[in-house]
Amino acid sequence: MSFDSRDEPPPDTPPAELPPPDASVEPPASVSWAGRAVALLEVLLCSDFPTQLALGSTLAVLGYRPLDLNGELSVGFVAVFSLLDTALLIALMLFFLRAHGERPADVFLGRQPVLPEASVGVPLIFVALGLGVALLLTLRWLAPSLHTVEHNPLEDLIHRPRDAWLFALVVVVAGGVREELQRAFLLRRFEQWLGGARVGVVVASLAFGAGHLLQGADAAVATGVLGAFWGVVYLRRRSVVAPMISHSGFNLAQIAQILLVPK
Repeated sequence: MSFDSRDEPPPDTPPAELPPPDASVEPPASVSWAGRAVALLEVLLCSDFPTQLALGSTLAVLGYRPLDLNGELSVGFVAVFSLLDTALLIALMLFFLRAHGERPADVFLGRQPVLPEASVGVPLIFVALGLGVALLLTLRWLAPSLHTVEHNPLEDLIHRPRDAWLFALVVVVAGGVREELQRAFLLRRFEQWLGGARVGVVVASLAFGAGHLLQGADAAVATGVLGAFWGVVYLRRRSVVAPMISHSGFNLAQIAQILLVPK
């Protein structure tokens, strides 16, 4: 995906406004610091932490609690929270894109047809699975101290088939869909305004891995590398479809493992 112009914004453009940038190169050195500040603010707001904090506080005020009567994390609460956060985050990204005259279809889908891109994503499921397994085995061999969590806490959310189906919906919508749309948005902002695509891949992957520390330090490292893998796929293809399919399939495979492998 590419745009035709790299010209600076006209003099009457407000300093804090982000003009539609070129999609394949970094901005010229003369880009205003105000524009970079706006991009940084959008990255922070769409990092998931502000939306989750706001949503968690709102649900708490309304009387919704994450723990059930047995004191365990409720899969129903996790599902509602994750799906609401997905809707809120996507709405926020769409607002920012449209506010700057950027077409969401260009950012998220590029010019590639959806079905061929989906077919590309299917074999990438197995690439992601192989990469994840290889990373975990290597880390547990070279750095066993990183295996800080013996029992995956996500397993405690699945007690019956209904829980598995509900959690499958969560990992596809809030995982594969939301996180890949979010990754594309963040990479676009970094690529054009905050140091380039490579910086964006590193920063987004570190944040992605840190968000999985609950599953252990080794899982966080492996997840961060997988995030970089999906980020590179997006940058090469300029479409979220293939990484979205790969990410969703990877998450579903994890649920299948929880159900099929005895605890």
